Amino acid sequence: MPSSANDPRSILERWSITDRQLTQLVDENPSLRGIMLGYVAEHKFQELIERHPEVSRSKKYDDHDRDRKSDRVVTFAGKEFSIEVKSLQTNSIKHDGKRWTGKAQVDGSDRRIVKFRDGSELNTTLLLRGQFDILAVNCFAFQQRWDFAFALNEDLPTSRFKKYTVGQQQQLIASLIEVAWPPEPPFVTDPTPLLQRLLRRSKR
Repeated sequence: MPSSANDPRSILERWSITDRQLTQLVDENPSLRGIMLGYVAEHKFQELIERHPEVSRSKKYDDHDRDRKSDRVVTFAGKEFSIEVKSLQTNSIKHDGKRWTGKAQVDGSDRRIVKFRDGSELNTTLLLRGQFDILAVNCFAFQQRWDFAFALNEDLPTSRFKKYTVGQQQQLIASLIEVAWPPEPPFVTDPTPLLQRLLRRSKR
């Protein structure tokens, strides 16, 4: 029997299920839906960013590489920048007739020791300022379209957890970040201005 990587059959054929059965499984299991939506979002983002005229390359590091916290690394105008792709929490979606809002969970998949500039340490899932360059939030849950909202890492809100020191809060990105559609600052629909801003800074 061929390995999965070399098996030309679709996943439906390999597992002997119909598309309707797979759809039912996804609809009935939120955790499965979340995992699948996350990986599809990464793929959709890859398609989007690789069409950009100034992006010459994009790559993905191993999901378990703790030293590189990003979903994609893109080469823009000859420089590499890291992008973290996240999705909206379905149960957070609201619409007031004009404006969509929701929350993206922007943290790591597992806990690890984080070291701060003052020498202190925390065991947390939160991500650090500077750990990636750009956040890309998949906004499919708003209107069932593959729209993305982009923001620079440095412009994201930080943690307000009272058990952390002020210094630690300022270096940790908030775990839940509100996103609106149409996007509102610090989010934008086009990553180009953000990449250009990072590029100018890298040349200083």
